[in-house]
Amino acid sequence: MKRLPILSLLLWVCAVFYVGIYLFVGGFLLVRLEVNRTSTCGDVLLPGGEQRDFCHAKPRFRRAVLLIIDALRYDFARFDPSNTRPRPYENKLPVLQEIMSLRPSHSRLYPFRADPPTTTMQRIKGFTTGSLPTFIDVGNNFASSAILEDNIVHQLGQMGKRVVFMGDDTWENLFPKKFYRSLPFPSFNVKDLHTVDNGILQHLYSTMVGDEWDFLVAHFLGVDHCGHRFGPDHPAMADKLTQMDGVIRSVIDRLQNDTLLVVMGDHGMTDTGDHGGESQKETDAAIFLYSPSPLFPGPPAQDEPDVVPQTDLVPTLSLLLGVPIPYSSVGQVLLPLFPPHQLTEDAVTGLSQLEALWINAKQVNRFLETYSSMAKDIPPESLSKLQAEFTRLSSHYIATVQEAAGTSPQRMAAVQAYLTSVRDTCRATWARFNPLKMATGLVILGFACLLCVILSELSCVLVMELRLLKAPVVAALSLGVFVAAGQLLSQGHIEVAWCLAAIAFVSELLFLWSTCRARVSAVAVNGSKVHKRACWFGWLTPRHLLVPPLLVPLLRCASLLSDSYVIAEGRVVTFLVFSLGLYIPIHLNWDGLLLPPSHDTLKPVGVQPSPVLSPSAVRRESTTLLGCLGLLVFSLYLSLSFHGCREEQGSCQPSPFLSPLSRLQDSQLKNLHYVLSLASLGLWTYLLRYWLRHYGNLNSSGGTVFTARWILPTLCICLGLHWAVSATPEDSFRNLAELISLAQLALPRAAFCLLGLGLFLLWLDPLTVFVKARAAATSRGSSLPLPCYRASTGISPQAELHHLIPQIYQRMRRSLEDGDPIGGAEEDGRPAVEAYGLGTVYSAPLLLFCGLLGIGLLLLHPEGMALSFLLLLLEMGALLHIHASSMTLNCLNGVVSGGFNVPWTPIVLWSLAATQFFHATGHLPTFPSIQWGAAFVGFPDGHTGTILPASLVTLNTFSSHILFAVGCPLLLFWPLVCEVRGGRGGRTGGEEGEDAVMEMRLRENPLQFSSALLQLSTRYLFIQGAQVFASVCAAAILRRHLMVWKVFAPKLMFEASGFLVSSGFLLVGVSLVMRVDVAVGRWFKRLLPDASR
Repeated sequence: MKRLPILSLLLWVCAVFYVGIYLFVGGFLLVRLEVNRTSTCGDVLLPGGEQRDFCHAKPRFRRAVLLIIDALRYDFARFDPSNTRPRPYENKLPVLQEIMSLRPSHSRLYPFRADPPTTTMQRIKGFTTGSLPTFIDVGNNFASSAILEDNIVHQLGQMGKRVVFMGDDTWENLFPKKFYRSLPFPSFNVKDLHTVDNGILQHLYSTMVGDEWDFLVAHFLGVDHCGHRFGPDHPAMADKLTQMDGVIRSVIDRLQNDTLLVVMGDHGMTDTGDHGGESQKETDAAIFLYSPSPLFPGPPAQDEPDVVPQTDLVPTLSLLLGVPIPYSSVGQVLLPLFPPHQLTEDAVTGLSQLEALWINAKQVNRFLETYSSMAKDIPPESLSKLQAEFTRLSSHYIATVQEAAGTSPQRMAAVQAYLTSVRDTCRATWARFNPLKMATGLVILGFACLLCVILSELSCVLVMELRLLKAPVVAALSLGVFVAAGQLLSQGHIEVAWCLAAIAFVSELLFLWSTCRARVSAVAVNGSKVHKRACWFGWLTPRHLLVPPLLVPLLRCASLLSDSYVIAEGRVVTFLVFSLGLYIPIHLNWDGLLLPPSHDTLKPVGVQPSPVLSPSAVRRESTTLLGCLGLLVFSLYLSLSFHGCREEQGSCQPSPFLSPLSRLQDSQLKNLHYVLSLASLGLWTYLLRYWLRHYGNLNSSGGTVFTARWILPTLCICLGLHWAVSATPEDSFRNLAELISLAQLALPRAAFCLLGLGLFLLWLDPLTVFVKARAAATSRGSSLPLPCYRASTGISPQAELHHLIPQIYQRMRRSLEDGDPIGGAEEDGRPAVEAYGLGTVYSAPLLLFCGLLGIGLLLLHPEGMALSFLLLLLEMGALLHIHASSMTLNCLNGVVSGGFNVPWTPIVLWSLAATQFFHATGHLPTFPSIQWGAAFVGFPDGHTGTILPASLVTLNTFSSHILFAVGCPLLLFWPLVCEVRGGRGGRTGGEEGEDAVMEMRLRENPLQFSSALLQLSTRYLFIQGAQVFASVCAAAILRRHLMVWKVFAPKLMFEASGFLVSSGFLLVGVSLVMRVDVAVGRWFKRLLPDASR
């Protein structure tokens, strides 16, 4: 096998795709420009240059307590006295309603609306800086970096106020060394409901009683973690909310008159307990405001806001506490908290509504001017309109001050409208695009897709001519060095993105040019230049592209421009798999290949076409194909039961199998799910071992067979025990609590170790061939044809190996058919050879690798997904057998004339099945659907870093992509595994009736083997890359679409990430095939001297 050319070409193609994705994402998902300026008390905030240092005036409140109950959804905080049968999350915070009823002028409860992404780190950034996050910020939730923009914590510190923090350690990462006192607790373990909350309660009340604080922040996580682990509709949620009700009561009892209490949620949660998106249940948190002194003029009025944006908290708290509003804030003050009378200098009452509103407007206008001068991305028309409006408002304000006129509600409404316009303008324009990077990435990705097609068509030439790749890559790398040097000399720094772009684009162009020249010259030597050139370029015509196998993925790519398709993709892809699977027998029947040909009685016998194989063999293959098609339909139908739901799907109910067993309250239902999961896991293991035993791959004593015999079932036992322990309620078996905690830690880690050991042994010793040598002869054995190890004297070793391989396998097959083991020996005493498992030497380790990997990935999923993974295995088997039967029927009827090439149809089906089971394992291309619990399998106490949890979540999310990518070479091997005797004589030039030598044909034809493997890999990469290219095009074309950040941008991120994972594991699968090929070659080299003595 030509290993180096295959790996070099695949690595290069993948690298080109990666560069294209990197460039486009870098131009599409830029983080907004941060203005690193800080507000000060000496800022001129009044028109006409009048300076007023309001920081040294006595503020409305001296101290404030900020209680953050993470994921406190608005309906969690409301109290409905008419609800006699509340759900676990309803009516559990009665203290809020009691305070508002008894002291209406001291308290308010508002919906507190967050801007997406609704993840904790981005929300903390939002309500401490007053700025709006960008889409790309959601990726930083794994690694919180320090906030560089001006924020209220910094302003409080600048004013000498003592900020004390306790709770979620995300704050410590965002504000390092900013707190007077800090008590952080680990936050990433979503299964831990109590550590953070109990840690806060140990210090909260004693801190409040003391006098060493001015601003107290307590961030509770129990409600959020309860939602992630159990969902909101669970008794544990009722317990947590009841605990928070007690906390609020205790804090209120300890407040002084000069202290403001703010109880708030940073975001909400979905009905499954997740968050991160922009549905109303995720964005609508609650905010409760209270002070022992009167805070509002009276009961709620008609003009009070219905919803408070989270950005409004920063300017409101800043002015109430007497500190400058952070420089980059775009929020507006909450007017009901300020006295509505005329402008006043009274130190007790603080700022009036108009004063607070004007200071706010002046600060926002200052930020707008600074930002627009630096970024240049706000539309000029919008900017001019806002500037003109502020000038008009400024003149009106000056007139009001000079004339000491009464406050006009119209003028205040105009200022509020101005602030709202600025915020809306910023929200609309802060998705800054870099059109040049986006266009470059698009071009590179488009050429990469074209390269995959050309590599597929020229695979026979390219595996022999590595120089066609070497020269373009060397030239492109040289150009990249020159570009980097030029940037360094002209700019003083190197822009890596443009260096990579130059290397990728030039290497693509040079490779296309070199292959074109090489193709033309090679054809000219053969004397048929025009015909061959037309064949190459003619393949890219609509006549070749618009065939059903390629039309399906092309239509799917075009459909990615529709948000409706993206929302319903799970069911649509399931339909596409069914349609394309049904196309295979219909196409075979159309060509007259599905049934044996009928004899024409009018023609003489000599004129009748002689069938390659008997009609019974054709019927057998047709029955197999139709039976596997039925299995495929069955798997597709059942897989729909494991889909999740997007918020856009309305009344959709997510699959109950997506919930861990620990969330189920019905013990009978929990036991049923557990039994189904165990049965699915057992059947997965049984099917793998049955196939290996059927083809003789469990007879040797190597590492792979040891893995299949012992590690595989032991791994399944660990997984089953882990499920049982994880499903155990916390309040049961109290005497065994420590043992259960130890098991939750040890069992999954033991499974990880077993998985790693099994994969290592499989890679170290991948052969599953069992060889015997016997000297004793039997009467029946001596009558068998003896293996002829040497075809003639003086034959080359390579040709000798090619001759030896089928002889060994034929000897074994014939002896088994006669019912006699191979015990015969040659007359001179040389031993006869038995070789078991030689016909599946490539597919056996690859299949076992997929099986082990599948169990490891199942470990990262909820227990109910075991049945879905079993359906995945059955669907893979059905697709492989449909492909094999289709190839066999074509061969039996003499349609296929040579080579091992895999047609487009099974490759497209394989790729679609990967996407289909992405949805059938409960995943969706949305951030709330990410199963974060995978990060804690085996690590219930959390992680010290971010690489390991991010890797576990990635493996969980793209499990189907991983399994189908690693198993992709099986499409090449399966027709050989399932071949019938004499059925492939036309493929190798053998005689009719020759024994089926299965995968040994690949060893006889190493060039065809290499070409077929390269073609299969590049075609699979083309299908995956085309999906990425279509997602990129959709995001670029619809970048100003209403649904871009809700639908198209997440889809782009998931498609790009899926391609990175798929291509990486495709290389793993191809590398494993090459590792097996090396081991087979060494095995035959050891066997040859003994067999040719």
